[in-house]
Amino acid sequence: MAASAGPEIERLISLLAKLPGMGPRSARRAALALLKKRDQLLVPLAAALQETADKVVSCSICGAPDTRDPCSICSDPARDNGLICVVEEAGALWAMERSGAFRGKYHVLGGLLSALDGVGPDALRVAELTGRVRGGEAKEVVLALPATVDGQTTAHYLAERLAGSGVEITSLARGVPVGGELDWLDDGTIIQALRQRRPA
Repeated sequence: MAASAGPEIERLISLLAKLPGMGPRSARRAALALLKKRDQLLVPLAAALQETADKVVSCSICGAPDTRDPCSICSDPARDNGLICVVEEAGALWAMERSGAFRGKYHVLGGLLSALDGVGPDALRVAELTGRVRGGEAKEVVLALPATVDGQTTAHYLAERLAGSGVEITSLARGVPVGGELDWLDDGTIIQALRQRRPA
């Protein structure tokens, strides 16, 4: 922290440094930018943060943050109740929504299983998912989890937990992205693309 800064500025820098992708130097630069443009940035940001803290709740059905419960997606009658997409966090849900390709409902796990970090099924919204699947209209559950060790471990665990529910369990396709060139892809992506090849 800057030794010459007052305690309020040091606290601001300290809090900013806790954000993902922000280290102490980035936090210091961000704090200086906010202070430099107090009326245009700092005051509106503080108001937005307070309003968000006051109004945003987690949806009791899917776990996504929203200003109402159930959230706007869960309460949308045009959405397909038979299709549930399981994501790690709300950021993945927002990415899916940006694409406009998915018209079902979501389930936010709140993380991934991780033996190293001590995250087990009880720390995630697994019981809520199994309850939704077994007691609802679900016909298909799409496991849209990261292609990481923890993501695949979580997907495998969920597939086992949902086995025998009569619901089809699918996962996102993996492999060569649209516009991707083979010489720029990593080995894991190429291996997945070969394993999941289909008729041309």
